[in-house]
Amino acid sequence: MTKGLGHAQPAIALDPRNDDIGETMRLTMYRMQVEIRESEQRAYDLFLQNLVKGTSHLSLGQEAVAVGFAAAMKPGDLSFCTYRGHAHTLARGVPIEKVLGELMQRDNGLMRGKGGSMHLTSVEHGVMGSYAIVGAHLPIACGAAWRAQYKGAKDVSVCFFGDGTTNIGAFHEALNFASVWKLPVIFVCENNLYMEYTPISEVTAVEHPAADRAASYGLERIVIDGQDADAVYRAATAAYEKARAGGGPSLIECMTYRYSGHSRADPAKYRPEGELDAWKKRDPIKIYRERLIQFGIAETVIAKIEADVKRRVDEATEKCKAAPPPSLDILTTDVYADGGWAWRN
Repeated sequence: MTKGLGHAQPAIALDPRNDDIGETMRLTMYRMQVEIRESEQRAYDLFLQNLVKGTSHLSLGQEAVAVGFAAAMKPGDLSFCTYRGHAHTLARGVPIEKVLGELMQRDNGLMRGKGGSMHLTSVEHGVMGSYAIVGAHLPIACGAAWRAQYKGAKDVSVCFFGDGTTNIGAFHEALNFASVWKLPVIFVCENNLYMEYTPISEVTAVEHPAADRAASYGLERIVIDGQDADAVYRAATAAYEKARAGGGPSLIECMTYRYSGHSRADPAKYRPEGELDAWKKRDPIKIYRERLIQFGIAETVIAKIEADVKRRVDEATEKCKAAPPPSLDILTTDVYADGGWAWRN
């Protein structure tokens, strides 16, 4: 079944009694989206100040995907991210200071400044790594899901990847393996139309590079509006229930858009004129803010959330600026499982 992309809700008051998500979860998802937007925008500003070294890949415009899936997760569920993993890391509850500190290579960072932008990991929060090699984490997510199945555990592994990954061999191998073994894993394609600098449509024979291939592995064709956190949350909830019940994997293609280039080095001049402006009209945070109002949530409540997030981002920024770089004595730690560094035969 193909799930429609939909549009923003009409500007009329909606009856909260007919809402399957509820005010508490809605406010949580709005806060999460604003937190990701403000944190990543701050990361961009810090880069311009030469306080973030190297490159990084932002998810500005794609916040609803990370939030919808994270909000529907249960403690113990596992996230596997790409190098564009800041949003998913924050959505799982990792503090802003830990993420910005890592990007700034400070000792208060998530991995004390040793991992950087493309290698965010927090086992404590269920973030099982951000992978810089395209497609490398799909088989790893299968392995984690296989472990859960073997042990009779109920956790679900969720693997996020871009549209370009669908043309990588590991994508097809992982989908086939997961389907054959009915693994509790969810594959989430964040289709932002571009595989780095190349439009995915120019190099792929089908319109939807993930969903249109689902049938090859006995899976349902699912395409959803990645700009609408509610649509994502509902699709995620259904997929989690299926996986926990032993129904096997799901493949979900989320249509979304990144506002910036592929990375800091990309001015994104390859995009057609007007495309960015058209997508910004369906900004995920704008859509969700309007929906909160439609459900009768006061502007003052919404404004308080926004002000609180901005305050916390400011506080985290100052803590990171004041934090020292990692000390030299940890340079050779965490290289081997035993914590040592010496080469072994």
